[in-house]
Amino acid sequence: MPTYIAFAADGNENMFESDIKYYRLITAWDAMKSRDFELINAHEKSSSIRKGSKEEIIKRTLRERLDKSKRMLLLVGDTTKFDNDFVPYEIEYAIDTCKLPVIVCYVNEKNRIITDPTPPTSSQLREHIPKALKDRMDNGTAKTLHIPFRQRIMAKALDDFSNAKLPTYAFGVYNTSIYDSIYKPNEI
Repeated sequence: MPTYIAFAADGNENMFESDIKYYRLITAWDAMKSRDFELINAHEKSSSIRKGSKEEIIKRTLRERLDKSKRMLLLVGDTTKFDNDFVPYEIEYAIDTCKLPVIVCYVNEKNRIITDPTPPTSSQLREHIPKALKDRMDNGTAKTLHIPFRQRIMAKALDDFSNAKLPTYAFGVYNTSIYDSIYKPNEI
């Protein structure tokens, strides 16, 4: 099932200066077919957006990609909440029009994300979420699952959720038993 991956590029083409490095790592995981990770990337199935494209052309291409997707994987880093052009637009269209669930993946978080009061708490994580998603979580239109940037838990989330199998909560996390079934003790 196609997955739409959204991230803040911050206008950078240099992969070390934006969250595109995490996107590239995910596509590399997918390329290693011996691993238990499969991604059907909506970005690879469509025409490419070239530097200098007009905003409406970019938005039309983003809509076409989102229309083909079954879920959104939102990579949340240090600058994601400050993105004021395409990330909010992608979130709005994915949730409001396509009714996609959003797997929120925190690129700087490597530990389990479970229920409060275990750090990171939901209030700590909410500080990094773009306003477009916060608003939709608050009004109940967004169905989300929050995970750390780890390959196996990401693969589990991609398997578990799509527009045909929505999470039932606005701010969801996996419980400890799910992590225990995927990782060795103290691994994560």
